[in-house]
Order: sequence, then C-alpha cells, then structure tokens
Amino acid sequence: MKTLSLFLRLVVAAILLQTLYFKFTAAPESVYIFTTLGAEPWGRIGSGIAELIVSALLLWPRTVGIGAVGALGVISGAILSHFTKLGIEVQGDGGTLFYLALVVFVCSLVLAWLHRREIPVVGKIFA
Repeated sequence: MKTLSLFLRLVVAAILLQTLYFKFTAAPESVYIFTTLGAEPWGRIGSGIAELIVSALLLWPRTVGIGAVGALGVISGAILSHFTKLGIEVQGDGGTLFYLALVVFVCSLVLAWLHRREIPVVGKIFA
C-alpha cells in the first residue's frame, strides 16, 4: 500500500506542478482558458496557488489525506469547467488537459480512500 500511495502521490503532484509554469507565466493557453471562464487573472493565479499547496500536502507524508481531498476539490472545478464552458478539447489539444484532469481525479480519489483515517473530522468515522 505504501508503494501504491507513493506512486499515486507522485503522479498527482507531477501533473499539478507541471501546470504551474503555464499559470504563473501567463501562457497564452492558460490565459485563454481563464478568460473563457471569466476568471482571468485571479482564477488562474488562485488555482495555481491552490494546486501548489495541494501538491505540497500530497508530498508531505503526514498530510496526504488532506492533500488528496484538496486535489479532488481543485480538479473537480477543472472537470466541471470542461463539461460546462471549455469542452473536452481546448485549443486543439486533443483533450489532453481533460484526460489529465481525470487521471488526477481518479488518483486523488484512491489516495483519499487509502488515507481516509488521516482526514480531519471525517477520519474518526473510519477509525
């Protein structure tokens, strides 16, 4: 289980961290996405900060459960944006951003389950 958890944590953190460059440098693709959502620049920068915090929580062994729940929250917003305003394919990317979001969601869901006892408040229910 520890190996699976570490693998999933690294997958989620790698995907979330690699997007930070595009968000924090105002890459045209990122600006397009958040302009379409009506959340440029505060949404782009805010989501980047949230993803940075969640990635740090996932990489710190004591906070994996919190990080997994945070990642589910962040990525749920991205998936919802794809379903409502952006579409599956964004600027001819073949759906890559959407499929990466699905990978993050599934991996975060598994991590939240594996570390459910560590999640504040609800973790006591699973103890």
